[in-house]
Amino acid sequence: MQFKFEKATKKKLKARLAIDGPSGSGKTYTALVAATALAQGGRIAVIDTEHGSASLYSDKFTFDVLELNPPFSPEVYKAALKAAEEAGYEVVVIDSLSHAWEGEGGALDMADAATHRQASKNSYTAWREVTPIHRAMVEAILQSQAHIVA
Repeated sequence: MQFKFEKATKKKLKARLAIDGPSGSGKTYTALVAATALAQGGRIAVIDTEHGSASLYSDKFTFDVLELNPPFSPEVYKAALKAAEEAGYEVVVIDSLSHAWEGEGGALDMADAATHRQASKNSYTAWREVTPIHRAMVEAILQSQAHIVA
């Protein structure tokens, strides 16, 4: 195998920012600060799975919100992100991405359901059904035309 190195060039890429912290630590507020800076006057969308908590900051920030309810499958996140992109948002805040994994109808629930459908009840093999769906959501985030703050 041959490798070819090329001169590095600056490209205009979109940000992928993940914010982590305990409940009440200011993740949503910080996400909206970052989104406002990244948007540079463009529109901001918030995908909210936190029962409308982002809207508590609507007096401080300008954004549109989509309140998601269960099931929080990775496919739902992917579809919501696509809708935001098609609507032309410059930044998409996903608050909270963890529901796609551990929320009602998220990847863990999907793996449990796949396990129960199998004759062997082998939870390890159930992931072959869920993993591609979860990876597709991650890929949608990575390939998004919008800045992503999650």
